[in-house]
Amino acid sequence: MAPIHKSYEQDGPEARAIAKYLPYYPFKGIPRFYDIGGFLAAPDVFQQIVDIFASRYAAIGVDSIAGLDARGFVLGPPIALALKKPFIMMRKEGKMPNTLKSQDYNTEYGQRSGLTVQRGRIKDGDRVLIIDDLVATGGTLSSAIKLVKACGGHVVECACVVELKMFIDPPSDSGLPSRTKLFNDLGISDVPVWGLVSEDVLTNEAELPHDYLDDGEEH
Repeated sequence: MAPIHKSYEQDGPEARAIAKYLPYYPFKGIPRFYDIGGFLAAPDVFQQIVDIFASRYAAIGVDSIAGLDARGFVLGPPIALALKKPFIMMRKEGKMPNTLKSQDYNTEYGQRSGLTVQRGRIKDGDRVLIIDDLVATGGTLSSAIKLVKACGGHVVECACVVELKMFIDPPSDSGLPSRTKLFNDLGISDVPVWGLVSEDVLTNEAELPHDYLDDGEEH
């Protein structure tokens, strides 16, 4: 069944309803850590998110969807299936054979090794949608964008469920990294980024159980 085309706004009524399923909690020194586990446990909400993204990109038009390791692998395939488009994995180094690799990049958590994509998956002129769960400083997205461009593709847009707007263009004295400056410095400022939900409506603080365990990797 073809997606129904409808325009959705960041932090619009649908986004505000979805935000209830994205509680924040402390995680390894980050006071507000957002994770997609909340809506993955709610099939109707997960389906709504897929439908929203499928509607947006059916209207814009894409040739393939590239998902970023690892949460982009959860979000990308159902959207690709809805659009009947190929899904492309962008993985960490050493996980796939016959790959091209982007340069190392920085995130809000530190330096990361570049992403990889299998040769031939992206062809000259392909209109590629890059998808991930959350965008903050844009470091991971910038690596993916450079990789698509190196393959001859065109990034139509970078899409995320959550966009932390505080990193778009913060004041110079804030101490926060600027996504705008990063994209300008890398020559990729022509690539738009769209997030469905921003921190403006992510106000649902998780209720931590008495035995809550902060057992993730150090950032």
